[in-house]
Amino acid sequence: MKFIQQAYKGENSWWAYALTIFLLFFGWQLVGIIPLVATAFFYSEDMGEFSRAALDNFTTLGIDSNLYLILMIFTFFSGLVFLLLGVKFIHKRKILTVLTSREKFDWSRVFFAFMVWMLIGIVSFGISYVFSPEDFVWNFKLVPFAILVVISFLLLPLQTTMEEVLFRGYLMQGFGTWFKKGIVALILTGVIFGLLHGANPEVEKLGWIVMIFYIGTGLLLGVFAIMDEGIELSMGFHAANNIVAAVLATVEWGAFQTDALFIDISEPELNVELFLPVLVLYPIVLFLFSKKYGWNNWKEKMFGTIYKPIELDEDKFIA
Repeated sequence: MKFIQQAYKGENSWWAYALTIFLLFFGWQLVGIIPLVATAFFYSEDMGEFSRAALDNFTTLGIDSNLYLILMIFTFFSGLVFLLLGVKFIHKRKILTVLTSREKFDWSRVFFAFMVWMLIGIVSFGISYVFSPEDFVWNFKLVPFAILVVISFLLLPLQTTMEEVLFRGYLMQGFGTWFKKGIVALILTGVIFGLLHGANPEVEKLGWIVMIFYIGTGLLLGVFAIMDEGIELSMGFHAANNIVAAVLATVEWGAFQTDALFIDISEPELNVELFLPVLVLYPIVLFLFSKKYGWNNWKEKMFGTIYKPIELDEDKFIA
């Protein structure tokens, strides 16, 4: 529980969370969206066209998909900056405390989770292609694809990092110290994470049952954070997931529309393949990580009571 207890190292009152969340949304949805709106306005011929496109999709104005992706990532980056400012100046905590309980951020964990899920993602796509090649159209264009790869590996992790810091770091710690139970924090962050994806086109096409995937993913990433005492694994996993989705195959009706290698032209439908990650792949990854990093005491970390530690000095606590 050391990671959740990091919240006690600073201001942990409800008003600090309320103010920081307001600051986050101000940076994410107001400041961060300015370049996106300005670009859409530049591409529009008149204000009427801009308004209609804004309600529909900015890409209808003819904005290059790579440029659109950069602009979208910037909104998340802006939100991340404002969130960390809230942690630093409102909660008066070190930024490291919302990332990990370790003395230093462990990049090796990020890269390990990244490589594991990247490999699984590539293999899973390869299997889908072998068994259903008619569902995919080759879409390789050298220059746009090369730009997409650079954006995906250098910038896309900013988007996933913002989500991980918010859900598996900031809110996980907040809910954990409020309700005194790791399991409550896990469920709340997982459900909120899933519901915030409710506006994705996938939900409109497939129905709310697809929330099983989004909430299941949120729960898995939350278990990583609680059991591993930090969000390094969830950061690497999430980044790999979105990079694979952006680079390998795109769909015209999905949240990600990129210059990927393939276009998936299959009709969206509910089938076992949609829930394969949650039912099969996630348990495998969870088992692998637990063995590699020696996770134990599951019952205490998940269901035990979270107490405010005895403070020795600024950085050392006794539970």
